[in-house]
Amino acid sequence: MQHQVETWQRTGIPPVLTYALRRNSNLEASNMPPEPAPIHGRGATLNPANRFELLHYEPDDSCEGRDSRTTIRTQYLRDDSQSVISYNDSPDLDFDASLNPYRGCEHGCAYCYARPTHEYLGLSAGLDFESRILVKPRAPELLRTELMRPSWKPQCLVLSGVTDAYQPIEKKLGITRDCLRVLADFRNPAFIVTKNHLVTRDSDYLGELAGVNAAGVAISITTLDHQLARLLEPRASIPSYRLEAIATLHKAGIPVGVNAAPIIPGLNEHEIPNILKAAAAAGAQFSAYTIVRLPLAVAPIFVAWLETHFPDRKEKILGRIRSMRDGKLNSSNFGKRMHGDGPVAEEIRQLFRVSCRRFFLDRGHVKLSAGAFRRISKDQPELF
Repeated sequence: MQHQVETWQRTGIPPVLTYALRRNSNLEASNMPPEPAPIHGRGATLNPANRFELLHYEPDDSCEGRDSRTTIRTQYLRDDSQSVISYNDSPDLDFDASLNPYRGCEHGCAYCYARPTHEYLGLSAGLDFESRILVKPRAPELLRTELMRPSWKPQCLVLSGVTDAYQPIEKKLGITRDCLRVLADFRNPAFIVTKNHLVTRDSDYLGELAGVNAAGVAISITTLDHQLARLLEPRASIPSYRLEAIATLHKAGIPVGVNAAPIIPGLNEHEIPNILKAAAAAGAQFSAYTIVRLPLAVAPIFVAWLETHFPDRKEKILGRIRSMRDGKLNSSNFGKRMHGDGPVAEEIRQLFRVSCRRFFLDRGHVKLSAGAFRRISKDQPELF
């Protein structure tokens, strides 16, 4: 109980609470009732119970006579992690190391597979994930220290694996930009995946890296429908700005591609040809796609989002997702979790392949090189 109180104090949860003691052994979407209305500027409509906690908090709006969730202010918390590079051995990913300047993401994408990572912090994968953002102000310093080590093996660092390195607060803090400066100093290759036009701000450092074949960017575009994007990814750049980012990066000589991701069958798969066509016209050189993934608490969050915004399509969408996931809303099987399995998944795969060929986006992913890496000693001044 003391731990839970400290968690509430740390995160600033309103003091008027109803305490619900529950063992969170099953996070099936059907067992988690959705909230009745959307929250301005947020993708999630609820805060599911943390699977690691026995206690769960719920706001008691009846005590205040109003819905305290109509607006939720973002809180930024300092993260003093002593390491900044994460490693993975997943056969589904074509990178081994990633750099995350933040934890949580204010973009608020309702489907985000990374939401459950917030549960390791004692928070919820729902509204907490997009409104309680942990920032790593020492990330550039830690990165520089790591790259200086004789044991560092030059390799591509992906920004980011579980957050967007260009979420809104980056415009003010510039942590990602400072990390790119370090990477440019060392000429260590970097690949960025983002939904935010802000990435164009760093065309200078990305251009330096691209000059030695050590930089690439993928802009994720889920839909070209601005209204759907506003509901699905409320604080990410609108689709037209993402296309503009592709054009800007291409003109700067930075390899750039498009991620048609995630594909949500029954909602946006019909947009694949138009997304690839628009991206290619803007200057995209390569493309990729993934199928929506709903691990753990993401399932009830996404189901609640459907019930709030698309109740008429809910069963159709969930049925198609289950058809690709062995009858479930999620499957963690390597080799299938990114693209699904079955007739619906094959239909999407073929539509993507045909569209890639049609718009000349089937030339393969950009290949980055660590051949220009240069190690900088501790006492050597910065090069740029």
